[in-house]
Amino acid sequence: MKTQPLHIEQGIKSNVLIIVPAYNEASGIRNTIASIKEHAPYADLVVVNDGSMDNTGSIAEMQGVPVLNLSCNLGIGGAVQAGYRYAEENDYTYAVQIDGDGQHNPADLSYLLQAMRENEVDMVVGSRFIEKRGFQSTFTRKLGIGLLANLVSALTGQRITDPTSGYRLCSRKAISLFSREYPTDYPEVEALVLLDNYRGKFMEVPVVMSERDGGVSSISAFKSCYYMIKVTLAVLITKSKKKREWSLGYGN
Repeated sequence: MKTQPLHIEQGIKSNVLIIVPAYNEASGIRNTIASIKEHAPYADLVVVNDGSMDNTGSIAEMQGVPVLNLSCNLGIGGAVQAGYRYAEENDYTYAVQIDGDGQHNPADLSYLLQAMRENEVDMVVGSRFIEKRGFQSTFTRKLGIGLLANLVSALTGQRITDPTSGYRLCSRKAISLFSREYPTDYPEVEALVLLDNYRGKFMEVPVVMSERDGGVSSISAFKSCYYMIKVTLAVLITKSKKKREWSLGYGN
């Protein structure tokens, strides 16, 4: 996939915000921030320190980036929503989630931006399974992700291959929606259905992901079955709600 490089004049506020949710990511957050600055210098950055028990927040602050230090651990849903609220309050046009564990390559952000601008969708998800390059997760998790992908695709009528991917770019409309209403716990899958409920459109682009650079995944092997049951029920409950319009203060 080819794209033109993005540029922003020095000293001018970017219209792109990178949200980095981080919980106990002290071992990798410095490298994540450095990689973002190197490969996506056109974007602004905020780290959401989700009540970490290590020095994730102070390490991020030493890198000279804004840090939202949450007073307690809200989980990935609460941390990401805090980032969306920050994006809306500061009038960003685009907001992208890049996890603090080093799995996501900031160099791929230009592909997500290009896809959103060319296809006029509300969310672009970076999928590791389209070209099947880089880290592909374990067999068990791939099986579970495949089942969830089929479920979400069937319920929304929009094809998705990597519904658990946290690498996702949102438009201003989606930012406005998610700043007010966002799933908790393990929100990535449910958020796709929520977006569809508001008649929003999403699509995927291929990205290359890496293994975690330290830290611990929020989904352990012991929680996998519970996760699948919980997410499936949450998705079905969300889908049972009536379609809604972008009105009610969500977006323009």
